[in-house]
Amino acid sequence: MPAATIDIIEELDGILQPARFEDYGPNGLQVPGAAEVETVATGVSANLELFELAAAERAQLLLVHHGLFWGSGPGPIDAALKRRLKVLFDADIALAAYHLPLDAHLQFGNNALLAQALDAQALEPFALHRGQPIGVLARLPGDGVDAADLFARVREATSRDPLVFDAGPARVRSVAIVSGAGSDYLADAAAAGADALLTGEPVERAMATARELRLHFIAAGHYATETFGVRRLGEHLAERFGVRHVFLDVPNPI
Repeated sequence: MPAATIDIIEELDGILQPARFEDYGPNGLQVPGAAEVETVATGVSANLELFELAAAERAQLLLVHHGLFWGSGPGPIDAALKRRLKVLFDADIALAAYHLPLDAHLQFGNNALLAQALDAQALEPFALHRGQPIGVLARLPGDGVDAADLFARVREATSRDPLVFDAGPARVRSVAIVSGAGSDYLADAAAAGADALLTGEPVERAMATARELRLHFIAAGHYATETFGVRRLGEHLAERFGVRHVFLDVPNPI
């Protein structure tokens, strides 16, 4: 039986509480579509290829982490945006996006789920963004794990070889996790007593900073570290509303 789109959006807003965050773009419903949903599609980033995949799956709602609009709102519609919107309009697909709220959530968030995939425990909020934590500080079980074991766990969790600056201790007891673009939280990780920082993409200064702070730096891919939350949210919506869920993978090496 179909679920009302408005009920699903209310469920997502209630879980993620986007009003708490000063984000880089609007969270929640970005493009209206069908009033009822039988299939929810999820994906990481709003783009033409993802929209075409959602249309092929006959989805009525597409839920993403990186939305279509950034800043204060849409500006002039160029040809690329027109093509993207046309696919959504022609297929009557509603688009919803949740960015920092989905990074931060301790049950459905990218960082908490990454920690879970590493078998880390005792999560604490970490990495303040304008007053709100968006990452987690996670403790590894027992006396920690060998650094090489941690790097292997990251590789298995993200299905890609991470970029590693192996500058920390031989045994890792705690890891700070900020998915996506969290390189600039290296100093915060060191101050919090972490032995490693796991993020998505590096910045040039990360190598020297990690070495000087004697901290492992692990960059496992912006895309690869941010598939976790949106997929889990889709699974939750399927359980909660009895709708079909499909995760649409558009792999990105960055």
